[in-house]
Parts: sequence; C-alpha cells; structure tokens
Amino acid sequence: MNINQPNEPRKDDAVLGGKNTPRNAAVLGGIQGVKARLNDANPLEVKIAALKDALNYGEEGVDIVIKAWRENPLIEMKFAAYQLLKERKEPQIKRLLSDAPKLFNYDVITVNNQGLEISRQKHFAYSFKEDIGNGVTLDMVYISGGTFTMGAPTTEAESSDNEKPQHQVTIQPFFMGKYATTQTQWKAVTKLPKIKRDLDPDPSYFKGDNRPVENVSWYDSLEFCARLSQKTGRNYRLPSEAEWEYACRAGTITPFHFGETITTDLANYNGNETYAIAPKGKYREKTTEVGSFPPNAFGLYDMHGNVYEWCADPWHGNYQEAPTDGSVWDEENNDNRYQNPVNFLVNLGNDDRSRLLRGGSWLNAPRRCRLALRLNSAPDTRFSLFGFRVVCGAPWT
Repeated sequence: MNINQPNEPRKDDAVLGGKNTPRNAAVLGGIQGVKARLNDANPLEVKIAALKDALNYGEEGVDIVIKAWRENPLIEMKFAAYQLLKERKEPQIKRLLSDAPKLFNYDVITVNNQGLEISRQKHFAYSFKEDIGNGVTLDMVYISGGTFTMGAPTTEAESSDNEKPQHQVTIQPFFMGKYATTQTQWKAVTKLPKIKRDLDPDPSYFKGDNRPVENVSWYDSLEFCARLSQKTGRNYRLPSEAEWEYACRAGTITPFHFGETITTDLANYNGNETYAIAPKGKYREKTTEVGSFPPNAFGLYDMHGNVYEWCADPWHGNYQEAPTDGSVWDEENNDNRYQNPVNFLVNLGNDDRSRLLRGGSWLNAPRRCRLALRLNSAPDTRFSLFGFRVVCGAPWT
C-alpha cells in the first residue's frame, strides 16, 4: 500500500475489478496478490515483478518461483525465475539448479532474399552438459514441443516432390545436441563398452577435435547412441525425420531458418552457387568447427551445411500417409523400439533399407541445404559428408 495515498494501489498491485477500477477498489496483497499478478492477462513486466515479490513470502513464494522456472511457457519468465533462484543460498535450491538445465543466450539472425540481415534478436534456451568421461561433455538443448507444418510448399524454389505434401505434425518436447557430434565426443564414446559393432575411433576425413565426426554410417551412429545410453542411463538416439525438421525450422516457414536464403557468413556450403538472389561466397571445401556460425531460434548450430545428419527413419518417396505425431516412420518397427537404443540395436537384424539424412553439407549448393531437403543412403554408407547429432527424451520441463 502507498503510505501517502493509502487507498491507491501500488504500480504492480493486483486490483480487483481490472485496470480501470475506481478509487477505493480492493487491492490484493500478500501471496494472493503475487498469484493474481502472475495471471496470463498481465503484462510481462508485472509478472516478473511479481516473481521478485514472491520471495518475500517464505517457502510458498519460493515454490511459485520454482514453478515459473520449470513450467512457464515464456522463456523470459523462465529466465527471470532462474536468475532469482541463482541468488538463493538454500542447499536444496542449489542442488535443484545443479541437476537441471541452464539458460544460455544468443542472437538469432534473419536475412532477406539477398542475404542481407534484416533482424537480430536475443533468444534464450535451456541446455545441460552430459558427462561422457575424461573431461568430455555433450551439450544438449531443450526443444519445446509444438505443432508445425512439415515439408516444402509447392511455391518453394528448387523443392522436390519427395518433400511434399505439406502436413501438420505435433512434436513432444525433447533434447537435441547443440552441435553435430564432434570427433572428440566420438573418440570418447568409442572407448566405452561395445554393444554390437566395432567403431573406428578416428574415421573422419577432415581431422579436428572440434570438427564434426564424419565418414560414419547409420549403423555406426546407432552404436554410438547405444554406448552413450548405457554409460549415462539416459536414452540417446537419432532424431526422427519430423523431430529434425521441427528442430531446424525453430518456428520458421522459410527455406532456411535464417530466412529466404543463406550466405557463407551463416553456414558452410559450396559458396560458388547461390539461392534466391544472394551473392556468391566462400567455398571452404572442408568441414568447419562446430558452432562457427550463428544458431537458430532453438539455439542449435550448423543445422544447414557442414555435414548431413542421419535420422532414424527409413526412406519414403513422399509424405503420403506420414505420421503426424513426430514418431519414426517405420512400418516394420514400432516407434517405441527406437526409444531404447541398446535394445533396438541388439535386436536389429539385417535391415538394409535406405535411411534419411538432412541438412546439407560443406560440398553442397545452398538448394541442397534447405531445411525441407531430404536425402537417403544405404545404412552402411560412410562418406565425408555424413555425420549426425543425438537426441534424448525430456524428463525435465
């Protein structure tokens, strides 16, 4: 309450009756006022101020902030709650924060059809580090669930029939590798106990600890996922094709998550060729270190170019009768089998069906790096264009 004007609500008080309530209207104070100010209808700054005030009300207020950090759909609210909790000294809160994903921030760039930057926005995402062993970690980024339109529209330049028809797909939350799997991570996992297949600890054509591992087959990537899953107790697997495209789009509907085109300042591809009316650029003729270019809105790096990424699905010639729930499209194996990488690999017979790859590579023209572009290859193919990134479930939200 304002001491000088006791009948006037304070700036951030919750007022019964709404914004235009007359003088002497009832003002909700205490913890109930905090809860009222967190209502979805209130402006963001009011809700953030309410979170700060919640900490004045003991354990119940702390619980409100924890709930906002874990469950609020607005990343700004999550970030505000996280920042408040970081300042707390209670051991149980410190343990809670140490076991949960952390927020990181980054700029998201959008370009026009000439490749000129037209916007740059600050975004936040959650990630956690998985300890592989010997000081090697794997950064995993939280991908919130949602519904999106998968595939290329009929108007998209240089699109193919196998990218159609467009269809709605609903994706459940999951975590995805912030980067394509690196050679350091690959080497660390090859030292773990074998599940079914031997792995070459140094298969890549282009050497570099922080470059993506390449020259690995679909079968090789399954063995990697199974060994990592057995080590960590968390089910690491290849993404379904739908999960990969959803993660790459990150809410966009353009040919690239950057917008109408890409440039060699944004991705690693054959810059001698162009898309839309963007200029030519560098052709590096090799892979680059992961994270060398800006991320998408989910905080994922190198989703266009550098290396193609294996997906779990067998090849289908178009999207007729494709699943709409984000699952692996496989008539011979239920999606639940893919969710347990160790059992899936152990029980996998001689399955030589072609498998999906997405994203394009250092060798390809930009049209081959479009996010709707689909490539298929035999599952035992090893090529300097082919790598992968892993996903896992999202028990924490």
